[in-house]
Amino acid sequence: MPHVIVKLYPGRSEEQKTRLAEEIVKDVVAIAKCEEKSVSVAFEEVKPEEWAEKVYRPDILENQQRLYKKPGYNPFG
Repeated sequence: MPHVIVKLYPGRSEEQKTRLAEEIVKDVVAIAKCEEKSVSVAFEEVKPEEWAEKVYRPDILENQQRLYKKPGYNPFG
């Protein structure tokens, strides 16, 4: 606890993903007041042409009550 999943377009290097994961872990530890060994981070790469149906609809549109930061775009409108 906690486990963070980052969904993003393909194309980031392993170095970029490693660095992003390290920074996410630092912030989670500092803000959530947990131990580093408790935190895990995963990346899910989603093709741009699949983003609206695989990410935006299920994770954003259908779960707005869980969002703490809403995106400034809507591929459906």
